[in-house]
Amino acid sequence: MDIAKLEERFEYWIKQLRIKNHWDISLELVDDSTFNKTGDFRVDPDDKKAILLLNSRNPYSLNLEEVIVHELLHLKMYPLDQVTEGLIDAHYEKGSQAYDFAYGQFMLTLEQTVSELTKCYLLSFGENKTLSYGRVKNSVGFNDLFKGLKPYNIK
Repeated sequence: MDIAKLEERFEYWIKQLRIKNHWDISLELVDDSTFNKTGDFRVDPDDKKAILLLNSRNPYSLNLEEVIVHELLHLKMYPLDQVTEGLIDAHYEKGSQAYDFAYGQFMLTLEQTVSELTKCYLLSFGENKTLSYGRVKNSVGFNDLFKGLKPYNIK
């Protein structure tokens, strides 16, 4: 997708997700071999400014519209993210098993929720409705998920 098309989809989604009137936000392409994400954000919550960064060199996703929606949904959920992280920080000692569990579960659930909402929005309102399977290609096979597990004996 060329830069003009990316910017057009970016503008479409910040309006569709009702972000445009709440945040000053820009899109930047990153051409840096050390940038190992497909998309990310830089945020100044006090000034309500954000920069959506897209990896132009080696994206893991084949559908950059999907990445734009995903990252914008992270921004949309940013207040909830910050409240939850604050609660975890206030109630658990960093580095403790309880902290690591709570924080890990929160981050996993946040990412799963954002990914599911991304699919819903993209399939309903996206121009490119093709979901990207870029991350899956580097994952282990289904049978490998069970290596080393003891079989469950049913009696």
